[in-house]
Amino acid sequence: MGFKQVLVVRTDLGMGKGKIASQVAHASIASYKEALKKNAEIVEKWEASGSEKVILKVKTKKELVDLVKLAKEKMIPCVLIVDAGKTQIKAGEPTCLGLGPWDEQEIDEITGELKLL
Repeated sequence: MGFKQVLVVRTDLGMGKGKIASQVAHASIASYKEALKKNAEIVEKWEASGSEKVILKVKTKKELVDLVKLAKEKMIPCVLIVDAGKTQIKAGEPTCLGLGPWDEQEIDEITGELKLL
């Protein structure tokens, strides 16, 4: 069994590279903390196996929100990042989703069709 963390970014917002990097970092840390609360043993195994992270993309807000629903149904730890509106994006707009670290097969069930960013 392998483990990974997946970060999913919306591409329809026109975020610059720096903004995307910032949103992915927020999602990674927040999702890590959520997974740690849910199952510290899985997080420890993920850390011991190289802390794999994969960055994927979706084209719309709906796709991102649908992924959140699927993750919650499957009990995969996740955090939706909503922008504060201080720079490029309006306040309250979801930008990125962090999933796991968690079992890679479970994450692949809901993200397997997505393309790499």
